[in-house]
Amino acid sequence: MRPYTIDIPQADLDDLARRLANTRWPEPLGDDTWDRGVPVAYLRELAEYWRTRYDWRAAEAELNRYPQFVTEIDGATVHFLHVRSPEPDARPMIITHGWPGSVAEFLDVIGPLTDPAAHGGDPADAFHLVIASPPGFGFSGPAAPGWHAGRIAPAWAELMRRLGYDRYIAQGGDAGAVISQELARIAPDHVAGLHVNMLMTFPSGDPTELAYLSESDQERLARMGRFDAELSGYMKLQATRPQTLAYALTDSPVGQLAWIVERFKEWTDAKEVPEDAVDRDRLLTTVAIYWFTATAGSSAALYYEGAAGMRAAAAGQRPEPVRVPAGVAVFPHDPFQPLRRLAEHYLATIVRWSEFSRGGHFAALEEPDLYIADVRAFARMLGSSSQL
Repeated sequence: MRPYTIDIPQADLDDLARRLANTRWPEPLGDDTWDRGVPVAYLRELAEYWRTRYDWRAAEAELNRYPQFVTEIDGATVHFLHVRSPEPDARPMIITHGWPGSVAEFLDVIGPLTDPAAHGGDPADAFHLVIASPPGFGFSGPAAPGWHAGRIAPAWAELMRRLGYDRYIAQGGDAGAVISQELARIAPDHVAGLHVNMLMTFPSGDPTELAYLSESDQERLARMGRFDAELSGYMKLQATRPQTLAYALTDSPVGQLAWIVERFKEWTDAKEVPEDAVDRDRLLTTVAIYWFTATAGSSAALYYEGAAGMRAAAAGQRPEPVRVPAGVAVFPHDPFQPLRRLAEHYLATIVRWSEFSRGGHFAALEEPDLYIADVRAFARMLGSSSQL
């Protein structure tokens, strides 16, 4: 386990600036709205902002304020932030992001979660945080084939063991939620509680399951149908041909930018542009991490590695439900909306279910206050650190 400092070579920043300046732009299609993809006018302005005004060194310094490490587990490099609370009785928690996320998603919540007293909160709500990037993502670097949630989960159990945490909470969204569920499933003696801000609940095919659905559940089913019909093209490509996609995204920063920005437009509480929901510089920091680490292909490959499990789930096959106490935070603009009546098939002991009126897929980034409050409330239900 080695200390790690992010230090992107200046030559890489200069190369990025040259590539952005020399972008070969397509002509707009139709009226240049989001209906056909990311509008050319919008992306040109954002790319110019990235080239001339965005400050990677400031973002790098902000990330480097927190202790970072890398370690080798099962042949892969794992990069993580390990931020211990000044409160000795803080609860340990491992947080996992998904795609297209990064450790930068959590910059606004690290302080309040680790040191609530310094942010107007109760010291009893403090956490020791481990914020990890799955192999293939960000500063964990490209990874060999075979890294899916079922392999990442035991690696996370090993990571927490090495850090000296015997009992801890697992938290995640997107693929991080899937990984966290798997961690709770395989290590129930160590995972005291599971909190997710995304839960996928697939119908089994039994028509009685969907009889007499509430109006809100019918809306959620419709949203899932729209996702499958219109918004899932990225998923199908990453789940089938991640290598082909990698050439375009690894060679073109504007290609990488468009690929990620579209997700932030479609998955957040954004009215016109992604920046309605997410700070522009925060968004560009995540895009820059994918660019500088050249992990577009290896991160996309997580979908390829998990494709068989997704097909099984969509066909109604369900794994053994997680038995540890679980909390679910539901944000209305997340395209992946769980059905409450199906949730117990996945999480057997739901002790907290929260429905919010705003926010989307990137909860810690979009609505840090709601995210912090819900994680704290869930942790209180588990008892103090000594009771975990």
